[in-house]
Amino acid sequence: MVVLTRGRVGRRVAWIVTEQVEVPQPQMAVEMLGIVKRFPGVVANAGVDLSVERGEIHALLGENGAGKSTLMNILMGLIHPDHGKILVHGRDVRFHSPRDAVDAGLGMVHQHFMLIPRFSVTENIILGSEGPGAFIDRQAAEERVAQTAAEYGLVVDPRARVEDLPVGIQQRVEILRVLYQDSNILILDEPTALLTPQEVEDLYRVLNALRDAGRTVIFITHKLREVAAISDRVTVIRRGMTVGTRVTADTTAAELAELMVGRGVSLRVDRTRAHPGEVALQAFDLTMKGRGGVNALDGLSLSVRKGEIVGIAGVEGNGQTELVETLAGLHIPESGTILLGEMDITRDDPVERRRKGLSYIPEDRHHRGLVLPFSLTENMLLGNSEIPPFGDGRRIDYAKTEEITRELMERFDVRAPGPETSAGALSGGNQQKLIIARELFREPAVLLAVQPTRGLDVGAIEFVHSRIVAERDKGRGVLLLSFDLDETLDLSDRILVIYHGKIVGEFSGERVDRAELGLLMGGRVPHGDRVGITT
Repeated sequence: MVVLTRGRVGRRVAWIVTEQVEVPQPQMAVEMLGIVKRFPGVVANAGVDLSVERGEIHALLGENGAGKSTLMNILMGLIHPDHGKILVHGRDVRFHSPRDAVDAGLGMVHQHFMLIPRFSVTENIILGSEGPGAFIDRQAAEERVAQTAAEYGLVVDPRARVEDLPVGIQQRVEILRVLYQDSNILILDEPTALLTPQEVEDLYRVLNALRDAGRTVIFITHKLREVAAISDRVTVIRRGMTVGTRVTADTTAAELAELMVGRGVSLRVDRTRAHPGEVALQAFDLTMKGRGGVNALDGLSLSVRKGEIVGIAGVEGNGQTELVETLAGLHIPESGTILLGEMDITRDDPVERRRKGLSYIPEDRHHRGLVLPFSLTENMLLGNSEIPPFGDGRRIDYAKTEEITRELMERFDVRAPGPETSAGALSGGNQQKLIIARELFREPAVLLAVQPTRGLDVGAIEFVHSRIVAERDKGRGVLLLSFDLDETLDLSDRILVIYHGKIVGEFSGERVDRAELGLLMGGRVPHGDRVGITT
């Protein structure tokens, strides 16, 4: 475009001819403007704005509860917004159902897969896309699935039954299902939650191939490392509102963390080298049946020493939950022995184990950690009511308990009006801090910490990590179970790998080969054989 402007040429004023190059404006795949969604007592989205360019991988970043999934469920027609406007490829749309969204070219891979285990890969993929009539050309469908899989490097057998596939392959099936529907905008909700490191890398490769083919990807996450690894741009949501959009290459993890939380936070776990002492907890040859009569624990043995954090790494569903619940006394093993120090606690109930020095931060804080209608003082009594200074087995000292609760609220930064506040009125982060305060007040010999930061913001995570490391430094033994592999790597002095109810590998927390760790988590040893089959 030619532009005339007035300027000086020597001493004269004259018209100067210049040429300006017009920068083309990016074409938008999705625009969500001023989205508001209220639920009873909660504002999930409070005027969110999101603009996603065609052919990019756009990360939607925010802590659990920030409103990310609600926003994407609105985009997919699963929820209707109270206010706001949605444009897809520049066209104003109002989706009344997920079918409307699919017809407009959108597809979503949910965090919890929507597959039917007994169906084949092809049957799952074509489900809902069969069209009118009862006849299905199965061979043609399998050929189309295989062709689509080959196009994007998604190695999968169209005839395999889904229940026989590992988690990473099941996720490929979910992505294929969306591609089979000819979706050009893909939404992935926390897609790496259940994957090994190798499966995560495979997913990144697939997403890059989709972008290179001109498809648009919206990647929902709360992990800063994932944003840096895969996205082109990132939008941050905090408390139901958009707080910023950045080009990923032009920002830092620290800046994104501050946007997420509203203040600067440390992203490093500050811990010195561990100095393990004598053994604090041991388990020998634990065996326990799970669902379907299969061993959830299959001769499992481990040990935790005083002054160390031992992390359990594994893909969810390999016996982790059964292990910690057996150690905590919620289940009695069919065989095997558990020692706390030199005391045999194999058949002790949870209360007796607590008396002997075992504390437990449960995975589900609402169903296992707190009674939500109870006050903070009453929740402090859970598991402690018969132990001094809370009580003596005959009476409870409520005045002393309230005094302790108030002191712990201050020490652990539990933000509530007072000890009489109900636990259900607290945020998830403050509920978790209350549980940690209760479990650590007793100065246990061993702490079982299960998913200690699930659903917490970056600031609360920083606090919880510092408390766990402080307990280690006081000489406690800590057994950590987290399905966030980065958290396990950041906190652990030793890492044990669990697969099909057995410990199949051990690493020093300072020297972890992520590739080898991922192979063991997926049931393979580094030279390629299956765990449990090699001799």
